[in-house]
Amino acid sequence: MPKGYWVSVYPTIEHPETLGVYNELAGIAVKAAGGRVLAGIGGRVDAHEAGIAERVVLIEFDSFEQAVAARASAAYQKALAALPDGFERDFRIVEGLN
Repeated sequence: MPKGYWVSVYPTIEHPETLGVYNELAGIAVKAAGGRVLAGIGGRVDAHEAGIAERVVLIEFDSFEQAVAARASAAYQKALAALPDGFERDFRIVEGLN
C-alpha cells in the first residue's frame, strides 16, 4: 500500500514566533495519527525555479488514507484553529509510489 505524505510550504511567515501553539498542537495530532516528520522546521532548503526557500514540512504516514484522516482529525482541526494571522501556506496530501 502506498504511503501518504503531507507537504506544506509556507511562502510567507510574518511572525514565526506566533506559530508555537500551532506547532505544539499539530505535533501532537500528527504523532497520534502515526505520522513521522521527515523534513521540517529549521531544515535547509535549496529552492529552484519558482521554489521558495522558506519553511517546508514533509510528513509521512503509512497510507494515503491515514494521511487524509489525520488532516480531518479533531486533534488537527484544533491545531488549525490555532494558526495565527500573517502567514500563507500551500498544503497538499499526496500519495507515494509503491
